[in-house]
Amino acid sequence: MAQPDNKKFFENLTGAGKSIAVLTSGGDAQGMNAAVRAVVRMGIYVGAKVYFVHEGYQGMVDGGDNIKEAKWESVSSMLQVGGTVIGSARCKDFRTHEGRLKAAHNLVKRGITNLCVIGGDGSLTGANLFREEWSGLLAELVQQNLIDEEAAQKYSALHIVGMVGSIDNDFCGTDMTIGTDSALHRIIEVVDAIMTTAQSHQRTFVLEVMGRHCGYLALVSALACGADWVLIPEMPPEDGWEEKMCQKLSAKRAGMKRLNIIIVAEGAIDRNNQPITSEHVKNLVVQCLGFDTRVTILGHVQRGGTPSAFDRILASRMGVEAVLALLETTANTPACVVSLCGNQSVRLPLMECVQMTQQVQKAMDEKKFEEAVRLRGRSFENNLRTYKLLAHRKPESELPHSNYNVAVLNVGAPAAGMNAAVRSAVRVGISEGHKMFAVSDGFEGFYKGQIKEIKWADVGGWTGQGGSLLGTKRTLPAKYIEKIAEQMRKYNINALLVIGGFEAYLGIMELLAARGIYEELCVPMVMVPATVSNNVPGSDLSIGADTALNAITDTCDRIKQSASGTKHRVFIIETMGGYCGYLASVGGLAAGADAAYIYEEPFDIRDLQSNVEHLTEKMKTSIQRGLILRNENSNENYTTDFIYQLYSEEGRGVFDCRKNVLGHMQQGGAPSPFDRNFGTKIAAKAMQWITKKLNESYRQDEGRVFANTEDSACLLGMRRRAMVFQPVVQLKDETDFVHRIPKEQWWLKLRPLMKILAKYKTSYDVSDSGQLEHVALNRPRESEATAAI
Repeated sequence: MAQPDNKKFFENLTGAGKSIAVLTSGGDAQGMNAAVRAVVRMGIYVGAKVYFVHEGYQGMVDGGDNIKEAKWESVSSMLQVGGTVIGSARCKDFRTHEGRLKAAHNLVKRGITNLCVIGGDGSLTGANLFREEWSGLLAELVQQNLIDEEAAQKYSALHIVGMVGSIDNDFCGTDMTIGTDSALHRIIEVVDAIMTTAQSHQRTFVLEVMGRHCGYLALVSALACGADWVLIPEMPPEDGWEEKMCQKLSAKRAGMKRLNIIIVAEGAIDRNNQPITSEHVKNLVVQCLGFDTRVTILGHVQRGGTPSAFDRILASRMGVEAVLALLETTANTPACVVSLCGNQSVRLPLMECVQMTQQVQKAMDEKKFEEAVRLRGRSFENNLRTYKLLAHRKPESELPHSNYNVAVLNVGAPAAGMNAAVRSAVRVGISEGHKMFAVSDGFEGFYKGQIKEIKWADVGGWTGQGGSLLGTKRTLPAKYIEKIAEQMRKYNINALLVIGGFEAYLGIMELLAARGIYEELCVPMVMVPATVSNNVPGSDLSIGADTALNAITDTCDRIKQSASGTKHRVFIIETMGGYCGYLASVGGLAAGADAAYIYEEPFDIRDLQSNVEHLTEKMKTSIQRGLILRNENSNENYTTDFIYQLYSEEGRGVFDCRKNVLGHMQQGGAPSPFDRNFGTKIAAKAMQWITKKLNESYRQDEGRVFANTEDSACLLGMRRRAMVFQPVVQLKDETDFVHRIPKEQWWLKLRPLMKILAKYKTSYDVSDSGQLEHVALNRPRESEATAAI
């Protein structure tokens, strides 16, 4: 079938005759191995030679066995390993001209002119300098008779692509750097554990987290755990902060709260650029309040451990994109970094990003703190604004009074992060002057009148709780519309915020349909998607999906490890999702699966047969374990049992099989940092929209709210790079109501990546890739996807 002209497929790009070297430099970060694996496999896949450079730039300078050719099997089983298995070192030699000359000689000897550097801004700046000096270095090598003129001509241009590996998320131009999400996982695990002991003894804990020049980790973990106070370098506290902080801690204790959490970035400073240490904060609390106070310094724990699902997917996508970028570079292409904007990979000029990153430090040195926050980007600004909004309650006298009543309810199956969204909505609503009402048990509780006012303190400590504390049911409202209208009249509900999955979406549609009969339903309504299945139209991501992905990835890691003592074994694993294959596909990419069977991509017995043959072939090499994921409703006849029996029979004598149904463990557990923050920020945005709509639709003459337009009932979703309010009515055409999935799903484009990294020949549409963009100081819209974190 002829492909349309406007599409670009990577099969037309070839790496034949090219050599690519990959190195990790600077501080290590979880996910670096996933990036290395993706570069090696994608490079080999397109026909290039790929080399490991061990020990970063030091290995490049020293040469010898430090630069080794990589094979496909060299990167097996490294996806789930933290740190970097090819080593990283800070290298003084590379900073000298002689060191770079040696490095150039070592690369030319092996015919390497494509370099993929995974590191922070220092490592990437060094790579760019190396590229700029390249022709001069080659001329020197010719002069010294170390290489001949022919080699100098043949290898005349050095191409560089960078990926940012840094747990601090301190690089401008990307929403998330590789390692940041995993570091947040480590911090949140510690905070959750500390909260239980602090509560027992009524203690105050001061936690010091990494971030010498960037407060991202401190700020986001404070947002994710609802910390009482946070100190970061970009926005030092106002003078007299000590007294304010102690007043706040004291007020919390007076309000029956048994613990306080203060988070300090290691680079925290005051307005005079003097350091604020965790010890200083502890002494302040002890002297002013006499509270039992302890300091916990997290240190290198944040760098360790296995990478999160998010980091594995990010690193795998970036690694593949980096190879594509190297294949497309010409002698005139500037060095670029591949980075993330929303849920899209983009290419940006390396030095533009580095210069903006350096401007942040300059602004901080010059005490232009507002400017420093602005330069960090919209994601950082938004985090800071949301934290201030939720952490510090204004006195009653300062709050506006709106006379509006807003109801919040959860609908559908529970999803981790729902409680964070409810907390955020309640607190933002109160800050905007509304009276907030909590509805228990979804629409069922609504018609039964299980509605009560909910106050600021009622939602304290909710961010870290899994499930739904309000209670949630799948009941749809159509049968009970009259009773729901009656309850809305009784409690004078002026707006609705519905947090839930596909049932919530259907529910809002049913309420809309009844507006003609019941005027009580003519109020602003907004839905925030929250479901592990990630199957709600109008949004690329849903609250709860990231936690479910981490549960799948962790389980797959354990299952694979269980086979380390056996010869050859294949695991068939069934995931949730209804008819939506998101968890199976993206979980498969994060866990390094060989195949993922989903409803959206029909398969038959021939596909199953070719998968078995492919695995059999792989098992004859050093690869010993296979992983197959199957979405629960992928096919009514090719069940998990059928696939298990087929693989067992066809693989007899080569590998044996085990099967595992993950079930409801994917819905439970404490929410991941991503889901806590995504829930917090998306619900805050939804509440601000509600306030705007209430003010627009208030009829002064009648003294009531009346909203009956299409855009008064919206779904707030993450679309590519922006958060968008979309009228629910307009989403009808995008929905497959029979299978409860959107007709188009962005993540299907990631499926070829999983196949490529598992050595399948496949087609891969790279039409979205390849455009070198420029760093915008503020992106057109808030790119809150990953900015959501």
